[in-house]
Amino acid sequence: MTQPFSFSGQATGIGSMPGTDAHEATAVVVGELAVPHVVELPARGLGADMIGRAAALLVDIPLDTSTTGYRVGARASTAARRARDFLARDVDALEEAWERARRERGGTVKVQAPGPWTLAASLELAGGARLLTDRGAVRDVADSLGEGLAVHAADVARRTGADVIVQWDEPLLPDVVAGRLRGRTKLETIGAVPRPEAVAMLDRVVDGCGRMSLVHCCADDIPADLVRESAASALSIDLAAVGPAAFDGLGELLESGTRLLLGAVPSTDPGGRASWHEYARRAVALGDRLGFPRTAFAARVGITPACGLAGASASWTRTALRAASDAAAAVAADPEEF
Repeated sequence: MTQPFSFSGQATGIGSMPGTDAHEATAVVVGELAVPHVVELPARGLGADMIGRAAALLVDIPLDTSTTGYRVGARASTAARRARDFLARDVDALEEAWERARRERGGTVKVQAPGPWTLAASLELAGGARLLTDRGAVRDVADSLGEGLAVHAADVARRTGADVIVQWDEPLLPDVVAGRLRGRTKLETIGAVPRPEAVAMLDRVVDGCGRMSLVHCCADDIPADLVRESAASALSIDLAAVGPAAFDGLGELLESGTRLLLGAVPSTDPGGRASWHEYARRAVALGDRLGFPRTAFAARVGITPACGLAGASASWTRTALRAASDAAAAVAADPEEF
């Protein structure tokens, strides 16, 4: 596995972008971000959303659709074929934008996939129950996902010459561990997943893909302790979700050497006059609350939008990514300014 990427002075996006044009969205990502990413365009519909993308990545586990979402199927489905086609187009768009921007071969690129617990909580078994209720199936999906991400990351690395890092999207991870998920029927009970098991499954996909990995979770219940105990190298969060209850966990996470990506820039146009300077100030303020010297804190953090940009306007998307880049660079260059 590659050495952890520091993220200091760097900005990246979460993954989703507005619209349906992969070339247009990728041009913005490559043009504005030090760490560009393969775009996700959920507005394209079936197979283009976060869970649908898994249909293009899983190895030997076909996904199909049901009346309530995606489920494990018996053979390749229309949804899976659409997902693979979308992913191929998105990687092609990245390669072309990379060449047009005359980026040197090298640098860092990010790819995204649903994390094992969010995927297991979102998929259905053939009978309709959540896949999460079958731990053997969860392990099989995690292994398949890790294998698929290894192939995907290697393809992106070959085309760009860049180091590729993997983001595991885990919005449902806090609910999985807290036992807050409901069954599909009144008879289906879903218990809380023990913390050691949750960490072990994260490690399973991180080890399986063989790449430096980060966990993204924009839920209010920040899983800092879980990520700190896992093999992931960084945690990506919504800065607005950080309250006093999260301070100890985030402080321990940073002390352990795990990096932090702060979602300091709103995902949709706030309609005010907030600028990159204000977003940088908010990031530095968190370090002050955690008790870190500003220089040490700046060396451990990067900046992102608060969450995906699928709901943003085209103009705000570019503005948000540029603001994230400017804020990240400013925090790294002179954190005492704020």
